[in-house]
Amino acid sequence: MGRQRFTPEQIIAKLREVEVIVGRGGTAVEACRQIGIAEQTLYRWRKEYGGLKVDQARRMKDLERQNARLKKLVADLALDKAILQEASKLTF
Repeated sequence: MGRQRFTPEQIIAKLREVEVIVGRGGTAVEACRQIGIAEQTLYRWRKEYGGLKVDQARRMKDLERQNARLKKLVADLALDKAILQEASKLTF
């Protein structure tokens, strides 16, 4: 069975399902079994998405993508700067 990827919206919905099941007296293990995830996944999701609303999670993911893109740009510019500095030392 292949690994399934969930969107942030799906993750938040599943976390709410777990809260409902636990609120009715079930355990976290039972809730994980019912929604089809591993218990460790539940704790990882709670750590990352706990307390977020769907729009906040979407915004967070957008910011993470933008941050990764900007980090790549900075790394490229730093490399260009280092190359230019090295080239300027050789010409004098």
